[in-house]
Amino acid sequence: MTSVNTGLNPYAQMGSAYARAQATQPTLASVLAAADSGNQPDSSAATNLTLSDAARAQLASASTSKNFTTVTADARSALDGLYAAAKVKGPVGDDGKTTIDLSSFDRRSLFAIATNNGGKFTPDEQKVASTELANRFNDALAPAAATSKLTGDFSSLYKAALDYLDSASSEEKATATWSAQRAAVLKGVQATQQNPTTAPTGIANDPVAAYLAQNANGGTTATEDISTVAKNVRATLDAQAKAATAAGKSSQQADLSSIDNRSLAAITLNQDSLFSTRESYAAKQALEARNRASILAALKQSQTSGDPTQLSLGILNTYSSMSAEERQAVNWTPAFRDNAVANYQSASRIMSMLKGA
Repeated sequence: MTSVNTGLNPYAQMGSAYARAQATQPTLASVLAAADSGNQPDSSAATNLTLSDAARAQLASASTSKNFTTVTADARSALDGLYAAAKVKGPVGDDGKTTIDLSSFDRRSLFAIATNNGGKFTPDEQKVASTELANRFNDALAPAAATSKLTGDFSSLYKAALDYLDSASSEEKATATWSAQRAAVLKGVQATQQNPTTAPTGIANDPVAAYLAQNANGGTTATEDISTVAKNVRATLDAQAKAATAAGKSSQQADLSSIDNRSLAAITLNQDSLFSTRESYAAKQALEARNRASILAALKQSQTSGDPTQLSLGILNTYSSMSAEERQAVNWTPAFRDNAVANYQSASRIMSMLKGA
C-alpha cells in the first residue's frame, strides 16, 4: 500500500489478519483434523427437493462447454427429474405456488427455459425460469444497494449491475433486451463516476432504476427459516458421508466447498444441535476464509485503482450480502459496519480534496 492509502485505512490494525489470509488456505481435511476428533457426525433426516450434486455438475458443465442445444436438452431432463422427485406434473401447483426449486440451475440453463429454446418448455416453465432470472439480478444488486443506502454512493450499485450483465452467456448477450439494458447501465456507470452521490434518472431501459423503485433498501434476500436451512445442510452432509462409504472412502472428509454461506452459518451456530463440534468448527473456518477472500479482493481493488474508498465499499458490500445468521457466526457487528461507513466517508472527503473538488 502507498503512504496515502495507509493513512486512509482504519483497518490497518487488522493488517496482520489480512496478510495471513494471503497464505495458502487450509483444506477442510486439515481443519477437521485440527479440531476435536472425539465427535462423529450427527444425523438428522431432511429432504431438500433440488438437483443432486451430479445433476448440478452436469448443468454447470453444459453451461461452460456445451452448445446451446445440449444445454437445452439437459435443462429439459433436469426439469423432468425434479417433477419426478416431487411427484408433480409441472412447476406450478393448483394453488398457484411453485412446486420445484430452480436455484440449482445455472444462468444459461434458465435462459434456455425462459426463452423456450427449441420449443421444449411450457409457458409455466418459462414464467418460473424468468422469475428465477429476475431474482438472480436482484440478488446481484441487493448488497450494493444496501451499501449505497449507508454511504450515499451509487457507483458500486451500477458497477454490480454491469458486472452481472457482462457475465451473461453469448446467447443472452445476443438479445435486444440485454443490449438495451447494458447500454442503459453503462450510462449509469458514467453518470455515477461524475457524481456518485445521486442515483441517475431518465435513462431509458435502466434496470437499476427499476430495481431501486421496488427495493430501495437492498440487502440480503434470505427468507428461509434458519432451522430449515440447518436440516437441509445436515441432509447434504449425511448424503456425502453415505456416498463416501459406498465408494469405500469412509475416512473421506466432508466437502464444504459447494455449501452456501448461510448454510455454513447454520452449521457454525448449531442452534438445533444437529452438528458435531468438528463440523461447526470446520464450517466457521470455511466461512471466515470466504470473508477474508472478499476483503482481500476489496483491498486489491483499492490498491489497483488508487481509490481507498474501494476497501470500505467492498467490506460493506460483503456485510450487506450477509444474513443475520452469517453476521452472528463471524461476529460482524453493527459497530464494525459503522466503522466501515465512517472510513468510507473520511476517505471520500480526502479524495475529493485531492481532486480539488
